Amino acid sequence: MTLRCSTLPYVTAALVLVTIHLCFLLSLNEGHVHACVPYWADCVSISKSGRYGSAYFVFKGGMIPACVLLALFWRLAQLWLAELEQPNRWLGFVGLIASAALLTYTLSLGHSGDHFRTLRRFGVVLFLGLSFVNFAGLAQSLRQTRESRFAQALTRACAAILGIALFSLVLDASMGEDYDRLENAFEWWLIVLLLGLLIYVGRVWQICRFTLRPAVGD
Repeated sequence: MTLRCSTLPYVTAALVLVTIHLCFLLSLNEGHVHACVPYWADCVSISKSGRYGSAYFVFKGGMIPACVLLALFWRLAQLWLAELEQPNRWLGFVGLIASAALLTYTLSLGHSGDHFRTLRRFGVVLFLGLSFVNFAGLAQSLRQTRESRFAQALTRACAAILGIALFSLVLDASMGEDYDRLENAFEWWLIVLLLGLLIYVGRVWQICRFTLRPAVGD
C-alpha cells in the first residue's frame, strides 16, 4: 500500500482557508466584527475574526489540527529531498518550530492581557518568518535535484511574498498611524500566499508521484 503525499498539503491549506474565512463570517453574523472585505483597507484581523463567540471554538478546532498537519508536511518535504538525494536536515526541525509558533498563537487567541498579546504577536511573526525561510530553503535545495524545473516558480513566489512583506514594512514606517488601516489586509494576504505555496508543493508532489510506502515487518 502506498500513501499519496500530495493529499496532505491540499488538506492542510483547505483546512486553514475554510477555518479563517468561516470564523470571519461567523463573527460578522454574530455582530463581533463590522462588514468589510478582509483583503482591503479598514477591515479586521484574522485574530479578531476568531476571538469571539462561536468563532472562538471553530478557530481552535480548525487551527490546532492544522498545526499538526503543517509539522507533518515539513517532515514529508524533508523526506522528499532525501529521496531526491539532496537532504536538508533543518527543514523538518524548522517546520516543527513554525508549527509550534502557530499553535502558541492559536491557544493564546481569545485571552486578554499583555502576556497573551505578546504570545500572539510572537507566535504569528515567528510562524510567518520561519515558514518563509523553509519554503525558500526548499526551493534552493530543489535546484540541485532532478526535479529542478519546479524550483524557479517556487523561488519567484517566495521573492514575491518577501517583496510584499518588505513593502508593508516601508508603509508602516512612512505612514505612521494611517498604516493601521492596511495592516490587517497585509496579514490576510501573507497567510493566503503562504498557503498558495503549500498548494503548489502539493501539486508538484502530485506530478512527481511522491508517495510513502509504510514499512511492513517480517
